[in-house]
Amino acid sequence: MSDPNIETTRNDVQRVAGEVVNRLAGLGILLSGNESPEDLVRIQEAVERFEVAVRSRGGDLMVDEGPGGRTTAPDDPHFALPRRTADESVDTFVKRLAVATDDVLRHEPKS
Repeated sequence: MSDPNIETTRNDVQRVAGEVVNRLAGLGILLSGNESPEDLVRIQEAVERFEVAVRSRGGDLMVDEGPGGRTTAPDDPHFALPRRTADESVDTFVKRLAVATDDVLRHEPKS
């Protein structure tokens, strides 16, 4: 007999993972479908740090991220969310997002 608490936890993890997948996909972040829930959280947290950095420098995420991650004319190219390539590991993408976040934080704020 299965433990109902474990089943509830498993369902909660799947639900939250689905929400994270939808948000990341809405930003145009390529996901293979093989990412673990932990991978998804790492990507989401890295994206959130990037977004906070952009806002702290006066960037407008509605302009800089664009629908589906397809930004054609960001306010500032530094503020455009990096795209993940099809063959890029989660580790590499998260590290690249960290570098982009650092670049944004070193960038002069918009007045």
